[in-house]
Amino acid sequence: MRGVGRSQGPLEWATLHDLAADVAGVIKALGCGPAHVLGHAFGNRIARCLAADHPALVRKVILLAAGGLFGPPTPLGSAFRNTDEAKLSGPEGVALGARWLSPASDPCVLAPVECWPKVHLAHLATSQRTRVEDWWAAGTAWLLVIQGLDDEAAPPANGHALRDQLGERVQLVDIPRAGHFLVLEQPDAVIKAVGNFIHRGPIAPKQPPGQG
Repeated sequence: MRGVGRSQGPLEWATLHDLAADVAGVIKALGCGPAHVLGHAFGNRIARCLAADHPALVRKVILLAAGGLFGPPTPLGSAFRNTDEAKLSGPEGVALGARWLSPASDPCVLAPVECWPKVHLAHLATSQRTRVEDWWAAGTAWLLVIQGLDDEAAPPANGHALRDQLGERVQLVDIPRAGHFLVLEQPDAVIKAVGNFIHRGPIAPKQPPGQG
């Protein structure tokens, strides 16, 4: 994403629509649309905004640790505001991320993860400049929501609210013994759910009585 590694693009006044347009540009450049799109954590907001803004480029949307409505006990980004580092990895990154793991998970799963504190805060600001209703429903795309039941950063109530609001357009998978980094904490369960969702056809909405 913008600001990570050698990627370019301003973030000062960017919105989620701008970040979604970045992804749309990649899909067009690769000529791979419509594509299955997966967004984890903050990326789930970009994935949903992409589906809303560029529906022709999206086949299905997969959300991991999908927040947006119900927040954590402390504001997102709080742990990043007191560091001046451009990038953290190894023990420093583990120390920042371990608070969002399930109590059942080994913090060592975070060892290979790179953390970009300043970029993370800038991305959170793009969400604050974008109306939730612009991206929450992901347009009309079919959605798979995979969430860890021990996730405090994106509480499971978010996925349940999305399922309640959008009905059969949303498939929901709750994974026990997993937190915000569920793809590292319970990779086999995540891979199985994603594979099943991609390879199955959309479920037709129920018809009112008397209609085929």
